[in-house]
Amino acid sequence: MSPDVTAAPAPSSGGVVSAAGRDGVAVAATSGNSPDNATAATPSAPEYAAQGEPIGALVYFSSASENTARFVAGCKLGEYGINVYRVPLRPADPPLNVREPYVIMVPTYGGGVIKKAVPIQVKRFLNDPANRAWIRGVIASGNTNFGEAYCAAGDIISAKCHVPFLYKYELMGTPEDTAAVRDGLVRFFTS
Repeated sequence: MSPDVTAAPAPSSGGVVSAAGRDGVAVAATSGNSPDNATAATPSAPEYAAQGEPIGALVYFSSASENTARFVAGCKLGEYGINVYRVPLRPADPPLNVREPYVIMVPTYGGGVIKKAVPIQVKRFLNDPANRAWIRGVIASGNTNFGEAYCAAGDIISAKCHVPFLYKYELMGTPEDTAAVRDGLVRFFTS
């Protein structure tokens, strides 16, 4: 059963843990930064800007397959007051700097190997304390063929960043998943 997206936003924090955890993933754990000291770089512009006053943001990563990008586009979050930012795919791309409360959406990598579940680009983004300070929740996609590793990227980020795992969906999602994510994010940011 998927967790409900209506959980209240959790306060964020951010001390860096550089060593890989028991699962071998080096996403930094959090332990004390606040958004007040998370102003190191100029904020990036959203890929899709909220219409009107923003209520929150979604940060997502999509590989060259564009599956997650298509899912996010189908949510039409800008129409609901949610800014949308994309984690860069290539190392040469400019870094993403988010300075507003956000939920991160991430596909699960690794083909069933849990320590490879979080894409390196997402690790890089979250290992920046200024970005990590604003995370409020996580949504993950995965493949049920991966068994226990299904949506493991969401479990890892939730545990390491101390934020709720809000929703999981399989592969490219369904129209029901799109509606659940969109409506759930609106409730999440307005509750």
